Amino acid sequence: MRHVLALLLVVVSSTPAFAQTAAPEGVDAAIQRTMEAFQVPGIAVAVVKDGKVVLAKGYGVRKLDTQAQVTPDTLFGIASNTKAFTAAALAMLVDEGKLQWDDRVVDHLPSFQMHDPYVTRELTIRDLLVHRSGLGLGAGDLLYFPQSTFTEDEIVARLRHIPPASSFRSRYAYDNILYLVAGKVIEKASGKTWSAFIRERIFAPLGMRTSNTTVTAFKPGMNVAMPHAKADGVLKAIVPVPFDNNAPAGAINSSVNELSRWMLAQLERGAIPGTEGKKRLFSEEQSREMWSAQTVLPLKEPSKALAGARANFAAYGLGWSLRDYRGYKLVGHTGGLPGYVSRVVLVPELKLGIAVLTNQEERGGYEAPTWALLDAYLGTPTPTDWVAAFKADDAEREAKAEAVVAGLGAGRNAQSRPSLPVEAYAGKYRDAWYGDVAIAKEGEKWVLRFSRTPALTGALEHWQYDTFVARWKDRALNADAFVTFSLKPDGSIGEMRMQPVSPLTDFSYNFQDLRFTPVKEDAPGKVARPVH
Repeated sequence: MRHVLALLLVVVSSTPAFAQTAAPEGVDAAIQRTMEAFQVPGIAVAVVKDGKVVLAKGYGVRKLDTQAQVTPDTLFGIASNTKAFTAAALAMLVDEGKLQWDDRVVDHLPSFQMHDPYVTRELTIRDLLVHRSGLGLGAGDLLYFPQSTFTEDEIVARLRHIPPASSFRSRYAYDNILYLVAGKVIEKASGKTWSAFIRERIFAPLGMRTSNTTVTAFKPGMNVAMPHAKADGVLKAIVPVPFDNNAPAGAINSSVNELSRWMLAQLERGAIPGTEGKKRLFSEEQSREMWSAQTVLPLKEPSKALAGARANFAAYGLGWSLRDYRGYKLVGHTGGLPGYVSRVVLVPELKLGIAVLTNQEERGGYEAPTWALLDAYLGTPTPTDWVAAFKADDAEREAKAEAVVAGLGAGRNAQSRPSLPVEAYAGKYRDAWYGDVAIAKEGEKWVLRFSRTPALTGALEHWQYDTFVARWKDRALNADAFVTFSLKPDGSIGEMRMQPVSPLTDFSYNFQDLRFTPVKEDAPGKVARPVH
């Protein structure tokens, strides 16, 4: 990779940014190698520099086993890169005097409640964006991920039942659910839904004509990259997953051509490209606020392979992650949904922006090109071979995860039997914030079904004692979970708990936060009640 990056450095440094309209040969080679190494069907890349788009190009195919090429106009799900758009919408409303960052949420949404009354009373609009509310990592994500039938209002109402994992504002823990509340604040303050506000107040002024806020807008024949995921190790195309009931956290679909305009506006501190600063999305003051550290992140020592990416500081702003690299401040975000992962990074001091969109769930697919381009533009004298680095880091992480799973298997008593007859575990179970799941015999298998999440349907296999494993029918979820029952002194079931089998399971499968109790089925017309 180093010979490729060296060429990339020469090309970029020797070609004026305003004249560079095609991908340099070094970039092409680096990205092709990335695609091969991480089995990514399609990648789109954009680079903006000094107020100009210097690269916008697609690579590979939109869907495996087809000839439909990725172009600069191909739409990808940008997932959590949506959060910066939600923050910008709030910033615009702050500029207009319709709200302030430190307004209490309850002053805009009187019915809003968190689990702790003190937090309910004190939580501010700023707090909605900066991952320090006391909620745990990914808390409540199972209310909308995988796709569920909960409405936005139902999800917000269920927040009051999610217990905190830490005290208020004491530590960082990434969450998605409070961005939905932020979207409700936007709706209340502006009179427009979050989706309408984003389309009319951000997409339209920037000329983002094909970007949208829902995969339901995809129609046959559109230039859309299909998401891909591995099912039992085999890569396959999957159906785009709607994120409509928490759209402010991750529902935008866009292309590198249109994200280029977004990055240019960000680097111009809110000024709309092509207007010479006469028209703005938001003020310079709000730009500084969004890019200021709000929550300090603990620094983790990277693996040996990724030592070149070591940070000296890390923080979260308002919808943006902040860190340093080789003496420069980086403002950016990553995004991940089933089959789509992406990265946007800005280097304000250099007026540089990079966007990488992919249609495969491989971290290296978007990270390796991003870091290679950063090295090129920052003039790194001995750039890291980022493809090799992320491959090595992935191998290390996978080996550790496999060791954990193997350790669980080694300690398993496969000869053990459940405490009760298998049919005794059947029935309905209820969690305070999620709601109901059911276990029933279907054919020859006992099946666990989440009532509001169709994809979470899986056969239960006995593991040991009173623990089973839920093997989800949709193998692309890659999220099998242990299901453990505890008994009361009288031998009846008192509780059912879950936890992911693999440490590599996406944190949004927050099974460990669920606490199910059996529900007694009453006569028709009466409400079922938990068994105490």
